[in-house]
Amino acid sequence: MSKSTRSLIDEIDARPAVDNEKTFQALWAILGQLFEQVNTRFELSSDQSTQDLQPYSAIDGSGAGGYLSTFAGPEVDWLVYSWVGNPKMSFTNMHLTIGLGSQYDAPNLGLAFGTTPDLFMYMDFVPRVDLASNPEYMEKYYSELNEEHLRLQENPDLTSFISRDMYMRVTQTPASLCFTAPDTMANLELMRDSAQRMLQQWLANVEKSAILPKEQRPAQAARDEALRKEIALRDPMNEMVERMYGPELSARLVSALWGGDRTLPRPE
Repeated sequence: MSKSTRSLIDEIDARPAVDNEKTFQALWAILGQLFEQVNTRFELSSDQSTQDLQPYSAIDGSGAGGYLSTFAGPEVDWLVYSWVGNPKMSFTNMHLTIGLGSQYDAPNLGLAFGTTPDLFMYMDFVPRVDLASNPEYMEKYYSELNEEHLRLQENPDLTSFISRDMYMRVTQTPASLCFTAPDTMANLELMRDSAQRMLQQWLANVEKSAILPKEQRPAQAARDEALRKEIALRDPMNEMVERMYGPELSARLVSALWGGDRTLPRPE
């Protein structure tokens, strides 16, 4: 397993005109299958704040576009299902991120796929507590993910991606799956299979989750939103998004990722 600390923006700038349309369609289809499973499990309502972003496009006619939908429900505080980029010009980024309602203590879910122009994947269970001081929580929710992490670390086709931004690294757990890989059918299948296992593990975590007392839930909700906001604001790829869409739309897209303009109430 090799490692890379080169920024994704540098990778894109080095090869800015790779046509990844077929790969984008394959990745978006994988994410769509995962979203449909989530949509079947949870009661979800679409948030009106992003209705006009389904889809959206760059104003310069470059072909850059995107789709951003957000949801909430009785068990889900905030869900983002989205893509951004230009499939014919190297860069795309897709998200399925799910913040559970504050009644649960199970981890939240973060999934991201992309073309940079190589394949990129990030998958993690975002903890609701400090793992180092809560080893029982870690063992309850992360044992299977840790096995997947170790298995993929042994794959010679994958390059372990290490973000240059320290905050991004702080928010990842030691079991996170964060890799780049050559754009091959075998690696696409690996991503599909790993993402499916990841989702099934996460859904199982929800089923076995502890239910927090009502007096603890406001603090849980505040922590979740603060972390979600900080990750969205600090994401190094915001620079690429601003290049493509300008500062006004870029700021709106970032705000939508953490729920800054949400209209739906938060679950109690």
